[in-house]
Amino acid sequence: MVSLSDINHDIVRHKRKRRVGRGNGSGYGKTASRGENGAGSRSGNRRRRGYEGGQMPLFRRVAKRGFSNAAFASEIVVINVDQLEKRFEDGQEVTLDDLKKAFSLSRKVEVKILGRGELTRKLNVSANAFSSSAESAITAAGGSVVRV
Repeated sequence: MVSLSDINHDIVRHKRKRRVGRGNGSGYGKTASRGENGAGSRSGNRRRRGYEGGQMPLFRRVAKRGFSNAAFASEIVVINVDQLEKRFEDGQEVTLDDLKKAFSLSRKVEVKILGRGELTRKLNVSANAFSSSAESAITAAGGSVVRV
């Protein structure tokens, strides 16, 4: 039975680093815990990602079938109406390039405008997609919506 008073008794906040290769008396002398021979005993050795000690790696054991759209999927960035309110002036023409520059987005992303917040400025907004609430908020403020 473990009591709450000694649940953390083995946890050391600042554990000292094991100093290897400082003589046989330390217990970590001679080979400095690297073993006798092989690549692991030598400097400059690094195992590749996914290496499992000669065992067939998981990546090769798992069947790979079908098509993945991950490499081709377009990333959609969400911008809310209240963010447009902060970044753009009244009566301004807001193009897709303006949005990408103002929010420091990459040129590959698609932009969708959502309707969170209030919009009091008249903006003519061009974006890839709009939610219905965002569209109604922009038009209610006197602006226009253009899908690119």
